[in-house]
Amino acid sequence: MTTDHRFLRALRRESVDMTPIWIMRQAGRYLPEYRATRARAGSFLALAQTPELACEVTLQPLERFPLDAAILFSDILTVPDAMGLGLHFVEGEGPKFSHPLRSAAAIDALGVPDPETSLRYVMDAVRLIRRELNDRAPLIGFAGSSWTLACYMIEGEGSSSFSRAKALALQDAPLMHRLLDTLARSVGAYLAAQAAAGAQALMVFDTWGGLLSPAMFREFSLRWLGAIVAHVREKAPGVPIILFSKGANAHLEGLADTGCTALGVDWTIDIADARARVGDRVALQGNLDPAVLAASPDAIRAQARAVLDGIGAHPGHVFNLGHGITPDIDPEHVAVLVDAVHEMSRRG
Repeated sequence: MTTDHRFLRALRRESVDMTPIWIMRQAGRYLPEYRATRARAGSFLALAQTPELACEVTLQPLERFPLDAAILFSDILTVPDAMGLGLHFVEGEGPKFSHPLRSAAAIDALGVPDPETSLRYVMDAVRLIRRELNDRAPLIGFAGSSWTLACYMIEGEGSSSFSRAKALALQDAPLMHRLLDTLARSVGAYLAAQAAAGAQALMVFDTWGGLLSPAMFREFSLRWLGAIVAHVREKAPGVPIILFSKGANAHLEGLADTGCTALGVDWTIDIADARARVGDRVALQGNLDPAVLAASPDAIRAQARAVLDGIGAHPGHVFNLGHGITPDIDPEHVAVLVDAVHEMSRRG
């Protein structure tokens, strides 16, 4: 029997007893227990690719805090890695690909990975986490957006501008769209497989959409976010989908029109303004500045109150940060935030 968790009810914009909260990157380096498990694994990739360890770190924040959802511990770059690009991580430098996309032939040679073969370790982790959760909280699966994955695949590593990816889009839009289409089909299949394995909600991270001009965002990011939503809706109808496009607040209306269930919003927009613009079409998730968690407990409570007051009595709010929690944060400050959100939003 599955509990009708407040997180899932909020995504459906139904009444809840209190506002649900979870935190992006809640399983991460700010937790000493995560750092210990990471050291035991030997590398980030070994941690992410070992289902038992991925399950362990997924559950760690729920052992500390009364969070309303768990999110799969994985990485957005699993899909391009499964395509053969050779993902590896360099200490202090982040992700890199051994075989970045440098030609039309390389792009056209890409296929859609089978989630139950080349990404089986992710599906096994989802199944194990779901079993270990034993319905105490719902599980969120996730993937990167087509545009964000393409940025890394073309650049070969992280970047502040992803100028190679932008240049390809501007110089050869048809080729870029072939890549984005392959990625949309791959991400759609990957997310649907996570749902089949037990994920109860799905999230798409469009981390680099905000780097694009308005016209480029609509063509190279928004269009393909809509395609991902359509693919998931076809294969996993009824599973809620959260879109988070960082830095893309100018496009909230278009994002809401994709057919997603909820929009994650960053902290650079007042959540009351975001609600006014999208109306009742979608739930909203967010949007506390992650840096607030470095402030005093009183400041954390005050800023949590400001977000809750901003959303008001509207149904359909999941409290979260406007981006991922940073490694420098004291876990006790997370406890302050979680308790404050629950206490301040309690109904009845």
